[in-house]
Amino acid sequence: MLKLSFIINSFLIIILFSPGTFASTLDKKEGKSQIIISSETLTADNKNNTAVFEGNVVAKTDDITMYSDKMIVSYDNKDSKIIKIHALGNVKVHNEDRALFSNEAIYINNEEKIIFTGNPKVIEGENMITGKQIIFFLKDNRAVIEESRMVIQNRPDKN
Repeated sequence: MLKLSFIINSFLIIILFSPGTFASTLDKKEGKSQIIISSETLTADNKNNTAVFEGNVVAKTDDITMYSDKMIVSYDNKDSKIIKIHALGNVKVHNEDRALFSNEAIYINNEEKIIFTGNPKVIEGENMITGKQIIFFLKDNRAVIEESRMVIQNRPDKN
């Protein structure tokens, strides 16, 4: 029970997302930011260093919320850090002005990127971008969209 408590507490001191994009590096200046993950069930596998959150999974930081049916978190227990987070089923990520929807998302910590697949779609205001795959490079604050399609609402000039 003590080891499970350590794992859960480890998840509470990491960060997935920053305001400028949808995620951030896990280490921020002096300390680590907090994320709270809730689900109907949590299965921790200490031997394989994974935790599986299932059923109405919600991961929250101060300004970002991520929803999915299932979230598999791979971690390095020795260094108390997340290696990868794999969100599956009805993935939705949003902040104040942007929302992203997909069937699957993979956050890779050491590469500082999130890969969205399965009909990914980004909506910002009235604008929308879709593609086969959307990759957010967190450190560079940029995205690469494969087979992209963009819908931009052109507003008339106010003269």
